[in-house]
Amino acid sequence: MNWSTAEINWLLQQLAQFHASAPPTTLASVERSRDPFRVLVACVISLRTKDAVTAQAAARLFAVAPNPAALAALPEAHIAQLIYPAGFYRTKARALRWVAQQLLDRHGGQVPADREALLALPGVGRKTANLVLGLGFGIPAICVDTHVHRIANRLGLVATKTPAETEQALETLLPRSAWIPINDWLVTFGQQVCTPTSPRCSRCPLASRCRRVGVVRHR
Repeated sequence: MNWSTAEINWLLQQLAQFHASAPPTTLASVERSRDPFRVLVACVISLRTKDAVTAQAAARLFAVAPNPAALAALPEAHIAQLIYPAGFYRTKARALRWVAQQLLDRHGGQVPADREALLALPGVGRKTANLVLGLGFGIPAICVDTHVHRIANRLGLVATKTPAETEQALETLLPRSAWIPINDWLVTFGQQVCTPTSPRCSRCPLASRCRRVGVVRHR
């Protein structure tokens, strides 16, 4: 059964209210400056890393390298030291230094406000590119990570197999005004209520309309 426009509007209202009352835990909360460079760097650091660790690692790095020129000038080992213990910190240090150099060489030291140009940067996938477009430039883009993909399917909003398919499906369902914040809302919701296994359905504000697709056990 498909979600009606009224149900989707209700869903978005519930998610926004839940997020507003929840402790700040998402990357959007970690990187409040909305500076495209800081959003990009924080997003690269955040991959497979908890938000609290990302926030501390990004703060240490930005204190030393607040712009692409300063980051590109740092030795890779120093970058790795600054962002440790972020997951895969050595690999990320190499990617960050390379990204900074590419920004200098190809984009005049500025982060491009273009998805294809962002995707051409080392270590930048569609999720990161869309997050930079949305948070850094205010350009409507849906950032689909594991939380967004899982919850959208669990709710029955979409029936997709990949994040790319989920992004396309959500673009047809959601108003453009929700494209940027939906990631923040669903990540918070997924961390605190709609967890990967045994979701907390008994305290879920969406329980009355959730299709619970694939849910075998819940609390």
